[in-house]
Amino acid sequence: MNSNELRNLQDVWNNTQKRAVENTTFSLLKFEDITSQIISLGPFYYYVIDFYDMSVSHISQSIRDIHGFEPESTSFSDILGTIHPDDISYVQKTEAAIAEFYYTQLKPEQLLRYKMNYSFRSKMADGSYALLNHQAILLTLDSNGGFGKSLNIHTRIDHISATNNWKHSLIGLDNEPSFMNRSISEESSLKLSKREIEIVKLIGEGMDSAMIAERLFISPKTVKKHRSNILKKLDVKNTGQAVKEAVIAGII
Repeated sequence: MNSNELRNLQDVWNNTQKRAVENTTFSLLKFEDITSQIISLGPFYYYVIDFYDMSVSHISQSIRDIHGFEPESTSFSDILGTIHPDDISYVQKTEAAIAEFYYTQLKPEQLLRYKMNYSFRSKMADGSYALLNHQAILLTLDSNGGFGKSLNIHTRIDHISATNNWKHSLIGLDNEPSFMNRSISEESSLKLSKREIEIVKLIGEGMDSAMIAERLFISPKTVKKHRSNILKKLDVKNTGQAVKEAVIAGII
């Protein structure tokens, strides 16, 4: 990635009016609780990006295995520099689209209750490129509601899919609705309800309709209806494909 491309990508965050104008702190207990709940579907690492000064901290040791970086000396520019040159424009436009969603569709009290997700190719320690799934959760806001610190998680998923779906998802936490498989050009997006997300997770655990019905205290007929809606919303033909899309979208 050349310096102009890197600068253009960083400008997505540098020029936003929603960046924190003051330093923010987060609860270490909450942070440790979130990181302890990360489900590993492949090699992954995480770090915290501070939008106040674009510094990174709390970088997990596993970044050394994936990128060959030393955690103590890794910068945000180092991480951005791993993005495949052909994916830079997509990442830039996707980040801008997600920021626009956060600005215009969410209330301040909702900002900490969403996880965003998309994938891109990234350079590995051996110089090859592999598909990474990027997830990010805001940890703090400043007193004006500006973006403070965010936990970013990068998981290698090329063993699940060798191709990108070029879409992003905004996954609601704490009963917020989810917006799945959004294209950059889309003005509207598919929604999965809280119940549908529960069901696709259970499908991913290998449960059939009868088992899911028993777990959720609903009828098998209702489960089958939800399964049908999930396939339609994710635009897939079977539950195996639905689970794959759910993994790429960061639900599972």
